[in-house]
Amino acid sequence: MPVPWQGIVKKLDDYRWEILPSYKAGMRVPGLIFASEAMLSQIWEEKAVEQVGNVAFLPGIVGHSLAMPDIHWGYGFPIGGVAGVRVSDGVVSPGGVGFDINCGVRLLRTNLTEEDVRPKIEKLITELYVNIPSGIGSAGKLKVSEKELETIMVQGSRWAVAKGYGEAEDIVLTEESGRIKGANPDKVSDKAKKRGLPQLGTLGSGNHFLEVAVVDKIYDHKAAHVMGISDIGQVLVWIHTGSRGFGHQVCTDYVASLGQAVKRYGINLPDRQLACAPVKSAEGQDYLAAMACAANYAWVNRQCIAHWTREAFIKVLGLSQRELGLEQIYDVAHNIAKIEEHIVNGKKTSLCLHRKGATRAFPAKHPEIPPIYHGIGQPVLIPGDMGRYSYIAVGTEIAMKETFGSTAHGAGRVQSRSAAKRSLRGRDVVQSLAARGITVRAGSISSLAEEASEAYKDVSEVVEVTHQAGISRKVARSRPMGVIKG
Repeated sequence: MPVPWQGIVKKLDDYRWEILPSYKAGMRVPGLIFASEAMLSQIWEEKAVEQVGNVAFLPGIVGHSLAMPDIHWGYGFPIGGVAGVRVSDGVVSPGGVGFDINCGVRLLRTNLTEEDVRPKIEKLITELYVNIPSGIGSAGKLKVSEKELETIMVQGSRWAVAKGYGEAEDIVLTEESGRIKGANPDKVSDKAKKRGLPQLGTLGSGNHFLEVAVVDKIYDHKAAHVMGISDIGQVLVWIHTGSRGFGHQVCTDYVASLGQAVKRYGINLPDRQLACAPVKSAEGQDYLAAMACAANYAWVNRQCIAHWTREAFIKVLGLSQRELGLEQIYDVAHNIAKIEEHIVNGKKTSLCLHRKGATRAFPAKHPEIPPIYHGIGQPVLIPGDMGRYSYIAVGTEIAMKETFGSTAHGAGRVQSRSAAKRSLRGRDVVQSLAARGITVRAGSISSLAEEASEAYKDVSEVVEVTHQAGISRKVARSRPMGVIKG
């Protein structure tokens, strides 16, 4: 029986599928999807393949228009999309970053075991929920002036640590040291600043979460040891959030302005949501400067939330931070555009690397990862849904050669939020999780249906593809004990 993508998608191996340039007249490069055949069927049905093809139209794109196994439909770019575009003659597209600029993940290790935490998990989750503002439109505990907000946009994590929110080592163990250079607050609208002022230091809603988890499997003991993961049963903390309404407004503003730039520069695109401008143009540089502001804001956000997480553990467990061992493993962005050097056709080339719902995965010895990880590769953090597993992996040389040092960022949705709410009830989700020993606190019980396991791909299947394809390598797995959601 013929498959629906016959003649359009070429199987390279069990985990790589190439979209032929003949799929759409105007594709400058082929597409490349990392997926199992079962995943590809679903990706095809939801038409995300079309977006992979559309991204291949971007001027200056090199290699492939890439899609990770957690790919699903997004704005312009698919979520799970990666594109490397030459700085010299290519473009930057806000749709290739997304509205939640520098949505990312921070992972903390502890000296605690499940036996230490399980008897106090409900009290701990409640304290975390009280101590960390969450939910739609939530206001944070940080009260800063607009002038100080502009300092935050430029300094990123350094501002937070200087104010006492965390430790200097946190900065070392954060992608880009928690600060992208080139941020310019003058390129951020007043509306974005007004949205950002009250939301600094908030978790937000949707798929954002804070999870207390326990290690239940170790695949690479050497790499795990370097990360401070010593044994099964060890407690970890996952923090997943981004730049909130601030980043959303920055993206909204520049989608509009770059939509006009497309016409001025005579760029032909199959989808107006791919609005873009030449990287070297005034419009392109303005977007990158504003995007850097939002990225730095997001790193401050996660830095402060990590600090309040430590405070909650100290209060509930009655131990000092030193005794708790709440140290950062890594913080990685997964909605961002960055200027990076990569080998293209045997030559070192400066690229504007778009990662939208994709995680950086640099290999061992790469100069841009912390020295402590030079022997194993950059930690890769791939959270799942609140009812299943999350994975820690490391970057690889194969990723550098095939995906510009990129891999999957999470499970990826299989149901829209509205479809999930129609098919599930939030209260049933809470009861189902409780039956599996998972405590949940959320501002809206009904909204939990949007984030139920059924709404997502199984992250284990996603990670198996990235592991087998070699674009990241599994190190450890954790399962949730308690989760707070907006």
